[in-house]
Amino acid sequence: MVNFEPAPGEKIVVGEDCAEDKLRSGILLLTDRRLVFQKTHGRMATLSKKEGEIVLDIPIEKISAVRSEGFLVKKLVIASAGETYKFGVFNNGKWERQIKALKGAS
Repeated sequence: MVNFEPAPGEKIVVGEDCAEDKLRSGILLLTDRRLVFQKTHGRMATLSKKEGEIVLDIPIEKISAVRSEGFLVKKLVIASAGETYKFGVFNNGKWERQIKALKGAS
């Protein structure tokens, strides 16, 4: 079990519990340097959630595309290194704007 710690000088911009279509449930974190997805494992009986391994760690400059899609079920779509990830975040427009702003700054 690994707890995500930002690097010295790195700031977390936004973070949220969500699910990715293939990676399942976890915590999506956007820092001023990278996008990180850490898996979580929960138990309904005790309503507890444990942090698992970090399964995705993409530097901002390696994100080739970001967009929002969907009407009823909205997703944040991230493309990097030939892979596409679809995250079910609460406010996908906010995430998209934040990532595009960071990409423009880098």
